[in-house]
Amino acid sequence: MDRISKIAAWLFGGAMLGLSLFVTADVLSRKFLGVSFEGADELGGYTLAIGAGLAFVVALAQRAHMRIDVIYARLPLSLRAGLDWLSLVSLAAMAGLLGWLAWKMLAESRSYRSTAPTPWATPLAWPQSVWLASLALFLLLCLVSLAIATGHLSAGRLRDLNRSFGTSAEKDEVEAELADLQRRR
Repeated sequence: MDRISKIAAWLFGGAMLGLSLFVTADVLSRKFLGVSFEGADELGGYTLAIGAGLAFVVALAQRAHMRIDVIYARLPLSLRAGLDWLSLVSLAAMAGLLGWLAWKMLAESRSYRSTAPTPWATPLAWPQSVWLASLALFLLLCLVSLAIATGHLSAGRLRDLNRSFGTSAEKDEVEAELADLQRRR
C-alpha cells in the first residue's frame, strides 16, 4: 500500500505542478501577449477532482484521515481495535458511495454526450473516467485494508489490527517529526 500511496502522491504532485505551470504561462501570455490559452479553470477543476481521489489513497496509506483520538488513546485495546475496524467499514462505505455516484455521473455524461461549457468543450466522460479510476483505487485499497483488519479481528490479533490501522500515538508522531527534521538537515 505504501508503494501505491507514493505513486499516487507523485501523480497528484506532478498534476498540480503541471497545472501551476499552465496557469503561470496563461497569466504571462495574457499580460505580455494579450492572448489567453483559456481553460485553466477547467483544467484546474479536473486536476483537483482527480487529485482528491489520489489524496484519499495517500491519506489511507498514511493513516492520516481525521480522527478525534482524545478518548481513543485511553480506551482498552479491544475497544480501540473495534473502533479501528469500524472506521475502516465506514471509510469503505464512503468510498463505495463516492464511486457509485461517480459511476452514475459518468454514465449520464456518456449517455447525453455531455461536454464542458467552456471554450475547450471537453467531453466530460474523459476527465470523469480518470476521476472514477482514482476513486475506484481508493475503494479497492479500503476493501483490502478492511479484509486485512477483519482477518486480524477474527483471529484475535488485536495488537496487529491496532498497529496497522489505529491512530499513531502522540509519542510516535513526535518521534516521526524529529526523525524527519534530522533527515532534512
